[in-house]
Amino acid sequence: MSIFTTGRRLGHAIADQARPKGRRHGWARRRMDKDARLGLRLSLVSGALFLVLVPFTLLLVLVKTSFGPLNRLDEGAANSLHAYAVDHPAWVSFLRLWTDVFGPGPWRIVVGAAAVWLVYKRAPRLAAWAVTTITVGGLLGLALKVVVARARPHLPNPVDLAPGSSFPSGHAVNATLGVGIVLLLVMPLLSRRQRVAAWIAGAIIVLGVAYTRVALGVHWVSDVVAGVVFGAAVVAATAAAFETWRRDIGRRPAEPHREGVEPEAMQDISTKGTAHGHRH
Repeated sequence: MSIFTTGRRLGHAIADQARPKGRRHGWARRRMDKDARLGLRLSLVSGALFLVLVPFTLLLVLVKTSFGPLNRLDEGAANSLHAYAVDHPAWVSFLRLWTDVFGPGPWRIVVGAAAVWLVYKRAPRLAAWAVTTITVGGLLGLALKVVVARARPHLPNPVDLAPGSSFPSGHAVNATLGVGIVLLLVMPLLSRRQRVAAWIAGAIIVLGVAYTRVALGVHWVSDVVAGVVFGAAVVAATAAAFETWRRDIGRRPAEPHREGVEPEAMQDISTKGTAHGHRH
């Protein structure tokens, strides 16, 4: 029995006991509705991330235990990149521009605008997936910062400053979330070559953001690696949840990395599809 099935049954049982008898049957019927189950699946997968995020968990353990080789790697990279940055002000300006353009705020705006557009185009479930992914991922990343409470690098003559704790990098988390969401939304619209180019461009953006955070002296290498891994895991988990829901309602299996999260929604988003509304 899958974790999704177990969680859903447990949630139904607890809520059924807590509600008045006259309302139990109606509530259960609503929760078994196929659209409602999508939201429940997204929530369950997001809550189960810590159980399956092995690479991130390993990094977290090494950071909390002050693992010597990892500390030396972090300090060596920070010192080398900082020394170069101090001697090249123009390079620092470029790094700041990159990290600001592809920072958390812009990605939230992009995903929010995409969600509004999707709702307008009669694709509300796709919009819900995008908003859920960036919101849950961002909040969990912030919570991890508070829990881990790792200090940021303290370097002489700093070229940039950032508030809060260091692990994982919020910029790396949100850049990975934003890139992943946008790519999975546009995949059905692209040709095979365009898909490859889009994934390469997305990887460059994410790795560029990760690099800027270390080069500006506000994060360790392990912070940004953890941020990318965590962001990718959130996108993969919610996309997998969406795919299980699609199969639940009888749609053909799809490959999100090639076809997007909801390939059939592209017909509704197109001019012809919009005229008839979202098909089920």
